[in-house]
Amino acid sequence: MFRGMNTVELAHGTVRYSDEGEGRPVVFVHGILVNGLLWRRVTPHLEGVRRIVPDWPLGSHGVPLKPGADLSPPGLARMIADFIDALGLDDVVLVANDTGGALAQLVATNHPERIGALVLTPCDAFDNFLPPLFRPLQAAARVPGALTVSLTPLRIRAARRLPLAFGWLRKHPIEDEVSDAYVAPYFDHAGVRRDLGKVLTGISRRYTREAAAKLGSFGKPALVVWATEDKVFPLEHGRRLAEILGARFVEVPDAYSFVPEDQPERLAALIGELAAA
Repeated sequence: MFRGMNTVELAHGTVRYSDEGEGRPVVFVHGILVNGLLWRRVTPHLEGVRRIVPDWPLGSHGVPLKPGADLSPPGLARMIADFIDALGLDDVVLVANDTGGALAQLVATNHPERIGALVLTPCDAFDNFLPPLFRPLQAAARVPGALTVSLTPLRIRAARRLPLAFGWLRKHPIEDEVSDAYVAPYFDHAGVRRDLGKVLTGISRRYTREAAAKLGSFGKPALVVWATEDKVFPLEHGRRLAEILGARFVEVPDAYSFVPEDQPERLAALIGELAAA
Protein backbone atom coordinates (compact mmCIF):
# COMPACT_ATOMS: atom_id res chain seq x y z
CA MET A 1 0.00 0.00 0.00
CA PHE A 2 2.74 2.45 0.92
CA ARG A 3 5.19 3.65 -1.68
CA GLY A 4 8.91 3.73 -2.19
CA MET A 5 9.92 7.37 -2.14
CA ASN A 6 12.42 9.46 -4.07
CA THR A 7 13.35 13.04 -3.24
CA VAL A 8 14.10 16.14 -5.28
CA GLU A 9 15.52 19.44 -4.02
CA LEU A 10 13.68 22.54 -5.19
CA ALA A 11 13.97 26.20 -4.25
CA HIS A 12 11.04 25.63 -1.87
CA GLY A 13 12.71 22.65 -0.18
CA THR A 14 12.63 18.86 -0.40
CA VAL A 15 9.74 17.09 -2.11
CA ARG A 16 9.21 13.35 -1.75
CA TYR A 17 7.59 11.40 -4.57
CA SER A 18 7.07 7.94 -6.00
CA ASP A 19 7.97 7.26 -9.62
CA GLU A 20 6.82 4.09 -11.34
CA GLY A 21 6.34 2.83 -14.87
CA GLU A 22 7.46 4.07 -18.28
CA GLY A 23 5.81 6.13 -20.95
CA ARG A 24 4.07 9.47 -20.99
CA PRO A 25 4.47 11.17 -17.58
CA VAL A 26 1.39 11.57 -15.41
CA VAL A 27 1.88 13.85 -12.39
CA PHE A 28 -0.69 13.84 -9.59
CA VAL A 29 -1.68 16.73 -7.30
CA HIS A 30 -3.65 16.11 -4.10
CA GLY A 31 -5.31 18.57 -1.74
CA ILE A 32 -5.00 19.77 1.84
CA LEU A 33 -4.48 17.26 4.66
CA VAL A 34 -3.89 14.29 2.40
CA ASN A 35 -0.79 13.17 0.53
CA GLY A 36 0.13 11.03 -2.45
CA LEU A 37 -1.62 8.02 -0.93
CA LEU A 38 -4.83 9.56 -2.25
CA TRP A 39 -3.89 8.03 -5.63
CA ARG A 40 -2.83 4.59 -4.33
CA ARG A 41 -5.91 2.88 -5.82
CA VAL A 42 -5.65 4.69 -9.16
CA THR A 43 -2.04 4.15 -10.20
CA PRO A 44 -2.08 0.31 -10.21
CA HIS A 45 -4.72 0.46 -12.95
CA LEU A 46 -2.69 2.82 -15.17
CA GLU A 47 -0.47 1.00 -17.63
CA GLY A 48 1.81 2.35 -20.33
CA VAL A 49 2.49 5.63 -18.50
CA ARG A 50 5.01 6.93 -16.00
CA ARG A 51 3.16 7.50 -12.72
CA ILE A 52 4.70 10.28 -10.60
CA VAL A 53 3.01 10.89 -7.24
CA PRO A 54 4.49 13.63 -5.01
CA ASP A 55 3.61 14.52 -1.44
CA TRP A 56 2.89 18.23 -1.84
CA PRO A 57 3.33 20.54 1.20
CA LEU A 58 -0.35 20.75 2.13
CA GLY A 59 -0.26 19.48 5.70
CA SER A 60 0.35 15.74 5.28
CA HIS A 61 3.89 15.88 3.90
CA GLY A 62 6.65 14.20 5.88
CA VAL A 63 9.41 16.71 5.17
CA PRO A 64 8.83 20.39 6.09
CA LEU A 65 9.85 22.96 3.50
CA LYS A 66 12.26 25.84 3.96
CA PRO A 67 10.85 28.44 6.39
CA GLY A 68 10.84 31.13 3.71
CA ALA A 69 9.10 29.06 1.03
CA ASP A 70 6.28 30.83 -0.82
CA LEU A 71 3.21 28.70 -0.10
CA SER A 72 0.62 31.04 -1.56
CA PRO A 73 -1.38 29.45 -4.41
CA PRO A 74 0.87 31.07 -7.06
CA GLY A 75 3.93 29.97 -5.08
CA LEU A 76 2.67 26.39 -4.91
CA ALA A 77 1.88 26.43 -8.63
CA ARG A 78 5.42 27.57 -9.29
CA MET A 79 6.65 24.72 -7.09
CA ILE A 80 4.68 22.17 -9.15
CA ALA A 81 6.13 23.64 -12.35
CA ASP A 82 9.64 23.57 -10.85
CA PHE A 83 9.14 19.93 -9.85
CA ILE A 84 8.15 19.00 -13.40
CA ASP A 85 11.13 20.95 -14.74
CA ALA A 86 13.56 19.38 -12.24
CA LEU A 87 12.55 15.90 -13.38
CA GLY A 88 12.95 16.92 -17.02
CA LEU A 89 9.37 16.00 -17.89
CA ASP A 90 7.53 17.09 -21.03
CA ASP A 91 4.01 16.57 -22.36
CA VAL A 92 2.84 15.95 -18.80
CA VAL A 93 -0.68 14.83 -18.00
CA LEU A 94 -1.44 16.81 -14.84
CA VAL A 95 -4.12 15.14 -12.69
CA ALA A 96 -5.58 16.95 -9.68
CA ASN A 97 -8.18 16.72 -6.93
CA ASP A 98 -9.54 19.00 -4.21
CA THR A 99 -7.22 21.94 -3.38
CA GLY A 100 -4.79 20.47 -5.87
CA GLY A 101 -7.28 21.22 -8.63
CA ALA A 102 -7.08 24.93 -7.90
CA LEU A 103 -3.29 24.70 -8.01
CA ALA A 104 -3.42 22.73 -11.28
CA GLN A 105 -5.55 25.47 -12.81
CA LEU A 106 -2.83 27.97 -11.88
CA VAL A 107 -0.15 25.72 -13.36
CA ALA A 108 -2.15 25.36 -16.58
CA THR A 109 -2.64 29.12 -16.91
CA ASN A 110 0.67 30.45 -15.58
CA HIS A 111 3.18 27.64 -16.33
CA PRO A 112 1.76 25.60 -19.23
CA GLU A 113 5.01 24.99 -21.09
CA ARG A 114 5.53 21.35 -20.04
CA ILE A 115 1.86 20.46 -19.57
CA GLY A 116 0.35 18.39 -22.37
CA ALA A 117 -3.06 17.62 -20.87
CA LEU A 118 -5.10 18.44 -17.78
CA VAL A 119 -7.42 16.24 -15.71
CA LEU A 120 -9.53 17.90 -13.04
CA THR A 121 -11.53 15.86 -10.55
CA PRO A 122 -13.76 17.53 -7.92
CA CYS A 123 -11.85 20.59 -6.80
CA ASP A 124 -11.85 24.22 -5.72
CA ALA A 125 -12.85 26.59 -8.51
CA PHE A 126 -14.37 30.00 -9.12
CA ASP A 127 -15.58 31.41 -5.77
CA ASN A 128 -15.35 28.05 -3.98
CA PHE A 129 -11.78 28.36 -2.69
CA LEU A 130 -11.92 27.24 0.12
CA PRO A 131 -15.35 25.58 0.22
CA PRO A 132 -17.52 27.00 3.05
CA LEU A 133 -17.26 23.75 5.03
CA PHE A 134 -13.51 24.22 5.48
CA ARG A 135 -13.21 28.00 5.79
CA PRO A 136 -13.11 27.79 9.62
CA LEU A 137 -9.69 26.16 9.23
CA GLN A 138 -8.48 29.23 7.36
CA ALA A 139 -9.75 31.47 10.16
CA ALA A 140 -8.07 29.25 12.75
CA ALA A 141 -4.76 29.43 10.88
CA ARG A 142 -4.68 33.18 11.49
CA VAL A 143 -4.74 32.72 15.29
CA PRO A 144 -1.58 31.26 16.87
CA GLY A 145 -2.26 27.73 18.09
CA ALA A 146 -5.90 27.69 17.00
CA LEU A 147 -5.37 25.49 13.93
CA THR A 148 -3.84 22.72 16.01
CA VAL A 149 -6.71 22.96 18.48
CA SER A 150 -9.16 22.66 15.57
CA LEU A 151 -7.40 19.63 14.10
CA THR A 152 -6.66 17.77 17.34
CA PRO A 153 -9.86 15.69 17.11
CA LEU A 154 -8.38 14.10 13.99
CA ARG A 155 -6.09 12.13 16.27
CA ILE A 156 -9.18 10.00 16.91
CA ARG A 157 -10.01 7.76 13.97
CA ALA A 158 -13.77 7.98 14.46
CA ALA A 159 -13.61 11.79 14.27
CA ARG A 160 -12.13 11.59 10.78
CA ARG A 161 -15.51 10.32 9.53
CA LEU A 162 -17.23 13.59 10.46
CA PRO A 163 -18.16 16.10 7.72
CA LEU A 164 -15.52 18.61 8.81
CA ALA A 165 -12.87 15.90 8.32
CA PHE A 166 -13.16 13.30 5.54
CA GLY A 167 -16.83 12.43 6.04
CA TRP A 168 -18.23 14.46 3.13
CA LEU A 169 -15.18 13.92 0.95
CA ARG A 170 -15.28 10.15 0.62
CA LYS A 171 -18.35 7.94 0.27
CA HIS A 172 -16.59 4.68 0.98
CA PRO A 173 -14.29 4.01 3.96
CA ILE A 174 -10.62 4.91 3.91
CA GLU A 175 -8.32 2.37 5.53
CA ASP A 176 -7.35 3.44 9.04
CA GLU A 177 -3.64 3.18 8.29
CA VAL A 178 -4.08 5.52 5.32
CA SER A 179 -6.02 8.13 7.30
CA ASP A 180 -3.31 7.79 9.98
CA ALA A 181 -0.75 8.65 7.31
CA TYR A 182 -2.82 11.63 6.26
CA VAL A 183 -2.97 13.23 9.71
CA ALA A 184 0.21 12.08 11.48
CA PRO A 185 2.70 14.41 9.73
CA TYR A 186 0.83 17.48 10.96
CA PHE A 187 1.12 16.42 14.59
CA ASP A 188 4.64 14.99 14.24
CA HIS A 189 6.42 17.99 12.70
CA ALA A 190 6.30 21.63 13.77
CA GLY A 191 7.52 22.56 10.28
CA VAL A 192 4.57 20.79 8.68
CA ARG A 193 2.22 22.69 10.99
CA ARG A 194 3.93 25.92 9.94
CA ASP A 195 3.63 25.00 6.26
CA LEU A 196 -0.09 24.21 6.46
CA GLY A 197 -0.74 27.47 8.29
CA LYS A 198 0.98 29.38 5.49
CA VAL A 199 -0.99 27.50 2.84
CA LEU A 200 -4.33 28.21 4.51
CA THR A 201 -3.69 31.89 5.16
CA GLY A 202 -2.54 32.37 1.56
CA ILE A 203 -5.68 30.98 -0.04
CA SER A 204 -7.96 33.48 -1.74
CA ARG A 205 -10.75 33.02 -4.25
CA ARG A 206 -9.18 35.76 -6.36
CA TYR A 207 -6.66 33.17 -7.57
CA THR A 208 -9.31 30.75 -8.83
CA ARG A 209 -11.25 33.62 -10.36
CA GLU A 210 -8.13 34.73 -12.23
CA ALA A 211 -7.41 31.17 -13.34
CA ALA A 212 -10.97 30.70 -14.61
CA ALA A 213 -10.64 33.87 -16.67
CA LYS A 214 -7.54 32.46 -18.40
CA LEU A 215 -8.33 28.73 -18.65
CA GLY A 216 -9.95 29.19 -22.05
CA SER A 217 -6.51 29.89 -23.52
CA PHE A 218 -5.02 26.60 -22.27
CA GLY A 219 -5.75 25.06 -25.65
CA LYS A 220 -4.65 21.49 -24.86
CA PRO A 221 -6.60 18.28 -24.21
CA ALA A 222 -8.49 18.31 -20.94
CA LEU A 223 -10.85 16.10 -19.00
CA VAL A 224 -13.15 17.00 -16.10
CA VAL A 225 -14.38 14.11 -13.94
CA TRP A 226 -16.91 15.01 -11.25
CA ALA A 227 -18.86 13.06 -8.65
CA THR A 228 -22.59 13.17 -9.23
CA GLU A 229 -23.21 13.09 -5.46
CA ASP A 230 -20.50 15.60 -4.48
CA LYS A 231 -21.35 17.44 -1.25
CA VAL A 232 -18.45 19.94 -1.29
CA PHE A 233 -17.71 20.91 -4.90
CA PRO A 234 -20.83 21.78 -6.94
CA LEU A 235 -21.47 19.63 -9.99
CA GLU A 236 -22.19 22.80 -11.93
CA HIS A 237 -18.60 23.93 -11.31
CA GLY A 238 -17.36 20.81 -13.05
CA ARG A 239 -19.57 21.52 -16.03
CA ARG A 240 -18.40 25.15 -16.16
CA LEU A 241 -14.74 24.13 -16.04
CA ALA A 242 -15.28 21.64 -18.86
CA GLU A 243 -17.03 24.26 -20.96
CA ILE A 244 -14.25 26.81 -20.45
CA LEU A 245 -11.54 24.24 -21.23
CA GLY A 246 -13.41 22.70 -24.14
CA ALA A 247 -12.99 19.46 -22.22
CA ARG A 248 -14.81 16.17 -22.03
CA PHE A 249 -17.04 16.12 -18.95
CA VAL A 250 -17.76 12.83 -17.15
CA GLU A 251 -20.04 12.33 -14.16
CA VAL A 252 -19.06 9.49 -11.84
CA PRO A 253 -21.77 7.91 -9.65
CA ASP A 254 -21.32 6.34 -6.23
CA ALA A 255 -18.60 8.79 -5.19
CA TYR A 256 -18.01 12.00 -3.28
CA SER A 257 -15.18 14.50 -3.81
CA PHE A 258 -12.43 11.93 -3.37
CA VAL A 259 -13.14 10.18 -6.66
CA PRO A 260 -9.63 8.63 -6.48
CA GLU A 261 -10.73 6.90 -3.27
CA ASP A 262 -14.30 6.00 -4.28
CA GLN A 263 -14.02 5.13 -8.00
CA PRO A 264 -10.32 4.54 -8.71
CA GLU A 265 -10.71 2.05 -11.57
CA ARG A 266 -13.12 4.30 -13.46
CA LEU A 267 -10.85 7.31 -12.97
CA ALA A 268 -7.78 5.35 -14.05
CA ALA A 269 -9.53 4.25 -17.24
CA LEU A 270 -10.43 7.84 -18.09
CA ILE A 271 -6.91 9.11 -17.38
CA GLY A 272 -5.47 6.30 -19.46
CA GLU A 273 -7.67 7.16 -22.43
CA LEU A 274 -6.58 10.79 -22.33
CA ALA A 275 -2.90 9.94 -21.87
CA ALA A 276 -2.98 7.62 -24.88
CA ALA A 277 -4.78 10.07 -27.16
